[in-house]
Amino acid sequence: MFTGLIETVGELVSIEKRGASGSLTVKTSLPLDEVAIGASIAINGACLTVVRKGGGAVTFDISPETIDRTGFKNLKSGSPVNMERAMRLSDRLDGHLVSGHVDCVATVIERREVAGNIVFSFRFPPQYGKYIAAKGSVAIDGISLTVNSAGPDSFSINVIPHTAAKTTLIGKRVGDEVNIETDLLCRYLERLLAGRETGGEGVTLDLLAKTGFL
Repeated sequence: MFTGLIETVGELVSIEKRGASGSLTVKTSLPLDEVAIGASIAINGACLTVVRKGGGAVTFDISPETIDRTGFKNLKSGSPVNMERAMRLSDRLDGHLVSGHVDCVATVIERREVAGNIVFSFRFPPQYGKYIAAKGSVAIDGISLTVNSAGPDSFSINVIPHTAAKTTLIGKRVGDEVNIETDLLCRYLERLLAGRETGGEGVTLDLLAKTGFL
């Protein structure tokens, strides 16, 4: 589990394909003596497992599902990537709960500067529109952000100067792709409600209200 607060921007050293899967190696400023083999690190929002480390770099295996769901296929040597280590239970949750399971890839359709901030608009597959709401949370390349406005297949965000400078968003232009993870709670809520429609036990609106969902 992650918070969506990026610790550092790493540099992709190499990405190797092995059939439908592969591995990627990232040069990083993270303290590798504190990073164990088997630890989880989010790379552009995708939770990956450290399989090797050394020489200021870490290597991760990537599965066919990860390649299919993310924009990793577009990365090349030298590409900057956002990095966040898994949160500790004692950490403050300054962003929002991010699982590191990317839902889809979105495309930048607009970038404009407003009062020193950067406003981005993205287009994404419409089947994920129900999970993105104005003033809700979304993770873009692993960055916890608030949705400004949302439509059936697009949404916009505002990026403050600090976030832009400390993440890969500073370099994003129209046509670039980003990894999207929608709000974790929305997906679980949908799963709970689906039980009623399929004849399962499901949940009631009264129960959702009591638990704080409504």
